[in-house]
Amino acid sequence: MNTALSSLACEHLDRLRAFYATAPTVPQAGARAYRTLLAHYYNLLIPADASVLEIGCGSGELLAQVRAARKTGLDLSATQIAAARQRVPGAEFFVQAGELVDLGERRFDVIIISDTLNLAADVQHLLERLHLVAHPGTRLLINFQNSLWRPLLSLARLLGLKAAQPQNSWLASSDVLNLLQLAGWSAVWRQGRILVPFSAFGLGPLVNRWIAPVLQWFALTIFIVARPERTGPARALTVSVVIPARNEAGNIAAAVARTADMGAGTELIFVEGHSRDDTWAQIQKVAAANPARKIKILQQTGKGKGDAVRAGFAVATGDILMILDADLTMPPEDLPKFYDVLASGRAEFANGVRLVYPMDEKAMQFLNLCANKAFGLIFTWLLGQPVKDTLCGTKVLSRAHYDSIAANRAYFGDFDPFGDFDLLFGAAKLNLKIADVPIRYRERTYGTTNIQRWKHGVLLLRMVLFAARKVKFV
Repeated sequence: MNTALSSLACEHLDRLRAFYATAPTVPQAGARAYRTLLAHYYNLLIPADASVLEIGCGSGELLAQVRAARKTGLDLSATQIAAARQRVPGAEFFVQAGELVDLGERRFDVIIISDTLNLAADVQHLLERLHLVAHPGTRLLINFQNSLWRPLLSLARLLGLKAAQPQNSWLASSDVLNLLQLAGWSAVWRQGRILVPFSAFGLGPLVNRWIAPVLQWFALTIFIVARPERTGPARALTVSVVIPARNEAGNIAAAVARTADMGAGTELIFVEGHSRDDTWAQIQKVAAANPARKIKILQQTGKGKGDAVRAGFAVATGDILMILDADLTMPPEDLPKFYDVLASGRAEFANGVRLVYPMDEKAMQFLNLCANKAFGLIFTWLLGQPVKDTLCGTKVLSRAHYDSIAANRAYFGDFDPFGDFDLLFGAAKLNLKIADVPIRYRERTYGTTNIQRWKHGVLLLRMVLFAARKVKFV
């Protein structure tokens, strides 16, 4: 990391410092309304128990409205910081430029750069420097104004409706994404917010909630969430593979034989779910016949695959949690691919995808294929990340992240019988990086599907509409 700023960058910081030394510390009414909108969206992204650092916090207007367990603000203007200390007495503030941040051993769960990236003397240097105050799980939350709005904002400044600003850049999304990559940050998602930055006689909130998500490319503010890229070798992690099994007696032995031992050790957890055949007897028999494998067996008390997965995760001991459907249409031999994605740090949630490679002729009916493709498009738009196949049974994440999803499950509700949407929406709420892992989908060799196409399809659509109100239309 280059720790020295160029002389030109230092001159730019001196000009900013001089400008904000005499700038107002009480924002105009329009700016206050805009900051309240920003705080609303930031509070959807920030866990309540998080520690937050805002770079370029100014007089603390935004930080005062952010809900977090610990708040810290950083700004190069002593005048603005003095006002921030008065406005947010419970927070900690430092007079520093973000490009020169030095807070000792302090590390933060969330770092905010709100509408100040365009003022930075050296954006790449700033982003690189932030690694000093980040840990591997830190989320960098950035918002900046869409360059499409430049003429309108310039006009508002001329009319005195917007406060004067020093010379600043007009970074495009592509610029910010490129600078993040150069500085060792990996973008998780990007989306536009806010079409009307004021009340507009009560119409503003309605437009921002229901229309802005559809017209996000024209929104005033662009949000980007990023995470630190992992460097160095991956450490060996333990794995728990949860295998929900209902009427799958003929697949139990193959599930054990074909699942590799991964990482620092792998346990298999069979969860039998009210089968009409002898699945439970087969599970007991196969577990007894494989004393060298670490196998746990249990019978669920509730109903549905989602309930079975949660029961299995509750007794799992691995660092990484995996789901393998007992029908084995997702080849167990592909599970090491999912392990590598998480162990390497390339992503934090690995999602199986059946729609890339050719599949067996009878593996998926045509209407199911159409529905899966449609749900993939919907989810990609909802989550702001590519999710090509939402209903592939194999999903992989860390135990720590699953615990966080479970703790926040009430946000979306508890009505997903399959567990797929529950995990995907939960991962999105935590701003986890999701990676699609293509697999070759096979025709089942034993039994029949437990999916009821029309009944479950309607239920899935209802869940999508409900979650859209929690994720996109907020």
